[in-house]
Amino acid sequence: MPFLSVQPKIIIAGAGIGGLTTALALHATGFTNINLYESASHLTTLGVGINVQPSAVLILRNLGLLDALEKTAIQTKELNFYNRHGDAILSEPRGVSAGYTVPQFSIHRGEFQMVLLSAVKERLGEECIHLDAALVGFTDLEQSIMAQFSSRHSTIVQEVEGDILIAADGINSTARRILYPKEGPPRFSGRILWRGCLERPPYLTGASMVWAGHADQKFIAYPISQRSAEKGKSLVNWIAELRVRSNEELQQDTTPPKTDWTKTVDKSLFKGPFESWRCGGLEMKDLIESTDQVFEFPMSDRDPVDRWSFGRLTLLGDAAHAMYPIGSNGASQAIIDAETLAKHLSQSPTDPVSALQKYQDDRLPPTTKIVMANRANGPDHVLQLAEERAPDGFTNIYDVIPQAELEDVGRVYKAVAGFEREAVNEKAQKTTGIAERNNLKSPAEWI
Repeated sequence: MPFLSVQPKIIIAGAGIGGLTTALALHATGFTNINLYESASHLTTLGVGINVQPSAVLILRNLGLLDALEKTAIQTKELNFYNRHGDAILSEPRGVSAGYTVPQFSIHRGEFQMVLLSAVKERLGEECIHLDAALVGFTDLEQSIMAQFSSRHSTIVQEVEGDILIAADGINSTARRILYPKEGPPRFSGRILWRGCLERPPYLTGASMVWAGHADQKFIAYPISQRSAEKGKSLVNWIAELRVRSNEELQQDTTPPKTDWTKTVDKSLFKGPFESWRCGGLEMKDLIESTDQVFEFPMSDRDPVDRWSFGRLTLLGDAAHAMYPIGSNGASQAIIDAETLAKHLSQSPTDPVSALQKYQDDRLPPTTKIVMANRANGPDHVLQLAEERAPDGFTNIYDVIPQAELEDVGRVYKAVAGFEREAVNEKAQKTTGIAERNNLKSPAEWI
């Protein structure tokens, strides 16, 4: 690990994927005085599946986490698009199968968070994690910053003084609400996601993602567990998506419906429209009915803002750029945030205000583009093209969408999202061995 003669006190609000990765990236560049404050009373393997793009996996490799992730996640081989009739639109290789030096991972969000948490505890000490501590305010003291945290079990507000406050406290960020008091709640897309996990026999390659439907009705499935794969099974994460509010209604109200993603919901709310759907060797009705617990998520984002960094405070991850879960980008962009922030702070440890500004200047423009691209359906736009041009189905997709047009959708999105193969592979070559030189290893309990 590089040596830094100056050790600012760094406060991170939020111990999700963004906050934990930021702590690890800062540690890898020489920072050791880091404390994370998390509103949850305990951290467990809650959640469902997510995807991590090669551009972000490369960062995790350089943080010494590749071995643990390979033992936990599925290395995604392909992404297959279908229309609602099950006609094949496009099959696109992913990760190593697409020529990347590093894989794309499909992984259970909770297990991913536990890998990161274990690494933080090993490298920075368990005492750096403070649970049941929700950010409720902050005060800029010019030469420092004072953060205030509250507990569910006490009326006492804890004050913590530091040199830097990184707000990685999610789409409902308290820091962002204070900075932008007129912004209001997240912006609802009009669509609800119902999500579940089910262990079953493998389908297609055993490492295939299935995307089916169109903008108003979609079904997604992909395996997320290497442990299940080693047993000859496939732990499939699936998502059923339906529009529940029209575009006309959204012009009047973009407030998302109130839901609790920790509570299960009745499948009758959504399963009917998917009863006849079959594609990629999967029957959507069977997946839904065989799953014990289903959770509900309104698909929401936030309008991009023109500033994240305010003196000694900055926003990161969903607090900075909450986006629709399209293009498998939310977690990946938070990981890229973490690396960028650590780089600038390590270059200017005695001038955090300047470092946070440079981080913002690097990351705000590209993430703004991704937020807007995801609103336009991102790479999923191929589904909508097929639905609009051939609503009754087709025999050959190229009779409906010319091959060049079809492939351009994905190519343009990769450029916007920052995971073009050549750029990722060039960086991978330049950073080969960096984890070993910094003596960074996967947490023992995961290898």
